[in-house]
Amino acid sequence: MEFAYFIGTDVSKNELDFAVMHGKTLLFHKEVRNVPTAIKSFIKELIKLPGFNLTEAVFCMEHTGIYCNYLLFQLHEKKASICLEAAMQIKNSLGNLRGKNDKVDAIRIAEYAYRNRDKLRLWQPKRDVIQQLAHLSTARSRLVEIQKTIKTTLKEMALFIEKSQGKLNKILCSKTLKGIDADLEKIEKTIDDVIAGDPELKRVFTLVNSVSGIGKVTSVMIIVATNEFKNIKDPKKFACHAGVAPFVKESGLFKGRAKVSHMANKKLKTLLHLAALNSIRYNEELKQFYERKVLIEKKNKMSVINAIRNKLVLRVFACVNQNRMYEKNYSRLVA
Repeated sequence: MEFAYFIGTDVSKNELDFAVMHGKTLLFHKEVRNVPTAIKSFIKELIKLPGFNLTEAVFCMEHTGIYCNYLLFQLHEKKASICLEAAMQIKNSLGNLRGKNDKVDAIRIAEYAYRNRDKLRLWQPKRDVIQQLAHLSTARSRLVEIQKTIKTTLKEMALFIEKSQGKLNKILCSKTLKGIDADLEKIEKTIDDVIAGDPELKRVFTLVNSVSGIGKVTSVMIIVATNEFKNIKDPKKFACHAGVAPFVKESGLFKGRAKVSHMANKKLKTLLHLAALNSIRYNEELKQFYERKVLIEKKNKMSVINAIRNKLVLRVFACVNQNRMYEKNYSRLVA
């Protein structure tokens, strides 16, 4: 699609900074409140510009989580073209920078959109059921983290204080921990109901969850991260996104070992790591693979675990792409 107008947006909790460009020319900058009424007024102001056509405009912004929601909803309602980019992607494309403020950032985002106009990936909203699943997954993760913090603190304190005080601390926190357990049960049930209530989501979840080693929590996270495998269809791209794809670093005579990148979805990486450890313990095939590589071939343990992570990713994508359940002893038919 050919774009004539490029609107860069710097998003924050309370304000939105818009930089409107026609081609390479900056027309104006405007700051508005991050509320639906102010956003609607700005869009009306844009439409009144001489020669402006919403179908020829692209709105580019950094992904700032929920702070983008009002703007995304209003733009999607108007069927506008939206580019939602990772902040690091935009920053790395700009070279060496000196100084910054909201206005300058908005202009830089608009310039980024103009320079990359031929290869912009337009944002597609997730289905409501996937959004709901994402929110439930996040709520679950936060409760688990709080529960872990309380339990760890109580355990550590008990080692260095009087036993009577340690017991008192446990009693005082017991209702909180029971409350968290009850809330987690409710969230788990709600997640089950959401999945069961949508046939397509249930189908995809069943396929992902059928892979040995991939549990319910990991299955949900994979589905949310890939937007039901619509945004990420290639297992190699997903491995890169999850931080389990090894990259080689070489320069001249220097030949570095292949290593995974720290730029990754860390939650997803952690879940895949736990899935790999679980597979080593309970999956006989992967257990033998791990022992052969580590004990006989003397390979680095973490490298072998990472190889198992990648095996799990490949199996998940194979099941989804081929629309079949995971089979332990699958044999491909060859003509």
